[in-house]
Amino acid sequence: MGFVKVQKTKAYFKRFQVKYRRRREGKTDYYARKRLVAQDRNKYNSPKYRLVVRFTNKEVICQVVYSKIVGDIVLCAAYSHELPKFGVASGLKNWSAAYCTGLLCARRLLTKMKLADKYEGQAEPDGEEYHVEEEDDAPRPFSCALDAGLVRTTTGNRVFGALKGAVDGGLDIPHSVKRFPGYDREAKEYDAEQCKHYIFGGHLSDYMTMMEEEDPDKYKEHFAQFVAADIDADAIEEMYQTAHAKIRADPTYTCTKKDKKYPSHHEKKQTFADRKAKAAKTKAAIDAAHAAGGDDDDDE
Repeated sequence: MGFVKVQKTKAYFKRFQVKYRRRREGKTDYYARKRLVAQDRNKYNSPKYRLVVRFTNKEVICQVVYSKIVGDIVLCAAYSHELPKFGVASGLKNWSAAYCTGLLCARRLLTKMKLADKYEGQAEPDGEEYHVEEEDDAPRPFSCALDAGLVRTTTGNRVFGALKGAVDGGLDIPHSVKRFPGYDREAKEYDAEQCKHYIFGGHLSDYMTMMEEEDPDKYKEHFAQFVAADIDADAIEEMYQTAHAKIRADPTYTCTKKDKKYPSHHEKKQTFADRKAKAAKTKAAIDAAHAAGGDDDDDE
């Protein structure tokens, strides 16, 4: 037989199915995951940690995760729906909220690992590039890598807000300032003040001021939760400063109190005697109805 070239036509690729289900569903980038998870053989089963940042329709999720053969193990997690107890009234998906969630995750993890006193991070965020330095009389800082998932890692993306919060919180995460707000790609210069502006919600404050001047009715509707909490554009920076201080003061997670008794959605299974009594009661009711109907017929 002669050589036959395999033609991978449009019909072939329309029917092509990749190997992994989560890749087919567009949920996992296995090319990136392999490099984030695969550990060197001479590390002797030591975990390889990564900071997983994900965004849902309502909140930001930050988790420190490591992988085993059985699956991923979450070492620590923080959610932006926890921020209201630290004073953030609303806006739980913006850049500033992502920073707060990353900071909360970092401080919670270091508290759990008993490293919070050794590595305080950047107590007063100024937007400058910051990397945790190893202390001489302390264990090495907690190291992990950023797992951005499937989002486009463009300059100013909220993923890097969570990254900046985690780094300022005391985690050792390899990064550069090229994706933070304030970096000029053409001039190759970084404006730390612009990043600080985002950390304390300056972009949100500017938008609130603009909308309040141009369309007061839309402002009241759009920022209803801020208006209800009596927070205007001038109070945004103070709100985030207070949140950062409260997170550092007590980042531990406290479970909400729940009722021990929950309503049952299933009826209790009846015994034979109960079913027999119910049938007798139903039969008696039917007989009584027939008897009453018979008496009415006689009267007519």
